[in-house]
Amino acid sequence: MIQILIQGLLLSGLYALIAIGFTLIFSVGRVLNLAYGVNLMLGGYAYFWVSQTLGMPKLVGVAAGAGIGILFGIAIHRLIVKPLKSDPVPVEIATLILAVVMQAGVVLIFGDASKILLPIVEGNWRVAGVSVTANRLAAALISWVILIGLYFFIRKTHVGRAISAVSMDVKGAALSGINPDRINTITWGLSGALGGLAGVFFASVTQLYAGMWVAPLIIAVAVVIVGGIGSIWGTLIVAHIIGFMEVITASFMPEIRGVVTMLLIIGVLVMMPKGLFGRGEL
Repeated sequence: MIQILIQGLLLSGLYALIAIGFTLIFSVGRVLNLAYGVNLMLGGYAYFWVSQTLGMPKLVGVAAGAGIGILFGIAIHRLIVKPLKSDPVPVEIATLILAVVMQAGVVLIFGDASKILLPIVEGNWRVAGVSVTANRLAAALISWVILIGLYFFIRKTHVGRAISAVSMDVKGAALSGINPDRINTITWGLSGALGGLAGVFFASVTQLYAGMWVAPLIIAVAVVIVGGIGSIWGTLIVAHIIGFMEVITASFMPEIRGVVTMLLIIGVLVMMPKGLFGRGEL
């Protein structure tokens, strides 16, 4: 039981970091960015290229992962979302096509073979008598630190409050002097940075390959659908629900690990279309 608790907490922290960037875009931009998983893929490959191919310090690789996520996020907003005027269906189709194209591009550059990333933090630790890799523990701890920092950024800074205002009422925010286009650009960049960081940690505890963008996208969509739109704490809670469900399922019925999450999504859509927590506020 203790092992399930520890593993559930570690996995849930990572899932929350994966989902929060997607939640930001969905809340502020009112669109599903189906290329969001590419941020994670690019973040993982940036870390691999900088730290393992060029031999630079791992922290530089982590920064590169966040940086490529920022650039990719802003590029999507400027080149796809704005020209399509944030029309949800065309944006979703365009971002999905972009994700497939980016996957093909990564295969051309790096090949289609899976790569094992060197752990960001090496060694093993014991937590409550359970042995866990230091890398997985560090990924979860850093995820929680980033999420807490994001919460205070949204609540306590001028830009953060502007993001929250746009997420609640675009026209009202504009009338109060906020530039929604600027805030959307910042939000897409911030989402990209969070996705890039999540990709570094996700790839370091799993594997790095061109198609790895799909699994994080499914996780992010699941959290948004089950939790509802816009609440950072709702995202945290649902990420932990899904994380623990996957750990418990993997422990007792590993052959249906992913099926339980999909059934949860269907059940929530049927019974509670707005999610468990409805529409929250950033």
